[in-house]
Amino acid sequence: MPAGEVCDTADAAKKIATQLLADGANLIAVKSQIHSGGRGKGTFKSGFQGGVKLCKTAEDVYDKAKAMLGNVLVTKQTGAEGRLVSKLLIVAAPNIQKELYLAVLLDRSTSRPIVMASTEGGMDIEEVAAKTPEKIVKESIDPALGMMPYQARKVAAALGLKGDLIGQGAKLLLGVYKTWWDCDASLVEINPLCIIRTHEGKEALQAVDAKVSLDDNSLYRHPDILAMRDLAEEAPLEIEASKFSLNYIKLDGNIACLVNGAGLAMATMDIIQHFGGRPANFLDVGGGASQDQVAAAFRIILQDPNVKGILVNIFGGIMDCNIIATGIVAAVKETGLKLPLVVRLEGNNVKAGNQTLAESGLTIIRGGSMADAAQKAVQAVTRR
Repeated sequence: MPAGEVCDTADAAKKIATQLLADGANLIAVKSQIHSGGRGKGTFKSGFQGGVKLCKTAEDVYDKAKAMLGNVLVTKQTGAEGRLVSKLLIVAAPNIQKELYLAVLLDRSTSRPIVMASTEGGMDIEEVAAKTPEKIVKESIDPALGMMPYQARKVAAALGLKGDLIGQGAKLLLGVYKTWWDCDASLVEINPLCIIRTHEGKEALQAVDAKVSLDDNSLYRHPDILAMRDLAEEAPLEIEASKFSLNYIKLDGNIACLVNGAGLAMATMDIIQHFGGRPANFLDVGGGASQDQVAAAFRIILQDPNVKGILVNIFGGIMDCNIIATGIVAAVKETGLKLPLVVRLEGNNVKAGNQTLAESGLTIIRGGSMADAAQKAVQAVTRR
């Protein structure tokens, strides 16, 4: 990895850059640290262009850090609202000879880990796959054995590495795979993985940028990784939802969804859109939600000022529809809900659930089917 440090002030950035230049660096990279790709091509709301800058002097690093810190960076991944930059990574920019791509992820078609590599580093791998799929090397790994040294050398050779770089590459590949496995990661991606020229004139490999995606369900096994969680990089409502084991993602519509199961949640959002509405969120309460979780889901939904109506779409398999109905009634009374509420229940103990809603004395619009419920939700919001 390139030498460098993270900082949160322009003065600290200048100090780090001064030391890196004294140690022999010719260029310093100033990188905005937000949960987003495409930072270099992003634009700050202040008008400053680019969340990644190369600088030749410590003074220039100071100026760039000042322009980035405390300002909102908008990239193709953040959406129009952007992300506030509160930390910067100040690193020695290497003398890059060639950019490569490397990733380890789960191949769902074979239920095995797969190593993906390409000579087209620095680009989105989706773009490479679309335009030049032959330039992507794939190596399937037997999870019982792990990545074997011969496989690492095979991938290194496919990347065009020669001489000492084959050994370096094989060692790095084995290390990246071990990281993926040991951390219960869903993705470890190095893009670009670079062939650089050192001060001594030798070629070497260096991970110039990387990201790791983790399986949330495994974090209880990794308190050291969990300790790195940066809540400032997460949406407040998503943090609140995670406390109740709810899967919540805010969207830009005005019809809130409360659904059990990710597939049903996505179908519900689609059908709202199909009938001319706009979903305000993805909210999956899971297969066995409790009354407390339903109440928490309502509280979270109502914190979004854009919400003009709520659609509850529940299919009771494991879940008891009456428990959901009881939770809905309690949540409506607790929050004093004034917005239109459309509820569609189906499945396990649905008769008792519908009876609970009917006897609640609350104004609840009933949906006979998913399509009927979605249409009623869109109509109720349109009339407001």
